Amino acid sequence: MEFNHQSHPEGARRRFAAYAWFVTALTLAVILWGAFVRASKSGDGCGAHWPLCNGSVVPDASQTKTLVEFAHRATSGVAFLLVVGLCVWALRAFERGHAVRRAAAASGLFIVTESLIGAGLVLLRLVGGNASVARAVYLSVHLVNTFLLVAALALTAWWAARGVRERPRLFEFFRGRTGAALLGSLALGVSGAVAALGATLFSEGGGSSVDVEGMSAAARLLFSLRNYKLHPALAVLVGGYLIYFALSTLKSSGDVWVRRWARAVLALVAAQFAAGLLNAALLAPVWLQIVHLLLADMLWLALVLLSAASLAPAPVRSEEFEHVGLRPAVEI
Repeated sequence: MEFNHQSHPEGARRRFAAYAWFVTALTLAVILWGAFVRASKSGDGCGAHWPLCNGSVVPDASQTKTLVEFAHRATSGVAFLLVVGLCVWALRAFERGHAVRRAAAASGLFIVTESLIGAGLVLLRLVGGNASVARAVYLSVHLVNTFLLVAALALTAWWAARGVRERPRLFEFFRGRTGAALLGSLALGVSGAVAALGATLFSEGGGSSVDVEGMSAAARLLFSLRNYKLHPALAVLVGGYLIYFALSTLKSSGDVWVRRWARAVLALVAAQFAAGLLNAALLAPVWLQIVHLLLADMLWLALVLLSAASLAPAPVRSEEFEHVGLRPAVEI
């Protein structure tokens, strides 16, 4: 891929890439804290108020769940501002149609929808001990938007770091083996979000003490989904396919970064299987739920970057330039 060194000095490009990686890492930390908010049932710590917390800019800190929820809102606000800064920088530093500029714009879109979804959870009271189907659906949408957000941020950083100007078309990510891997991972993530909600609402350590007969119809549905172990079954299917996808990509490509990301996918699939088994054995403690989510996010990002690297147009060979009397541009 060629990079215009005159309009984008090497140092400036690297600084932008470093900033984009930092924003990606911070956003992941905010996502993990959001999972802790859900797992600790602190989502109603600020009441049904947004963006204020219990009607105040700085809330009363007497309750732990208020501190947990307020901290999440504060860090989410910081992440929002950093993504806005990323978008402005990309618009100023890269020309129209540039891969980095488009990925940054997608990041800006998804951080806005992420904020609106988070506000909806609070205003619609889909937090705390709410056991409705609406909450499960809302959390599923939230999960998909979160995955798309971190994917856009990671691609912004990756394409800037590699000096990539042209990106694969969007539909290329969602067709063939690549599409099956990405869509399968999204489906697995959704099932994981619903399973985590079930583990939060109906602690597996409760055993027979859970009053199924006294539940609402929606609560019984969520409880049943937890007991049917849909997520572990889907994890085996999708995990197996991801192993196949990574191995086939590893064998068919000589690109060093494709091979590195393929190995990362394989290692993270193995780590996720181990974390999932441990999670089931220990009855889903909060700390392990957070670790499980971190590994899921890392696996998703490795898969996205593997897809982007494998779909990247092949660089033009020197002899093709020489055939028409031209010299190749600098490639990264």
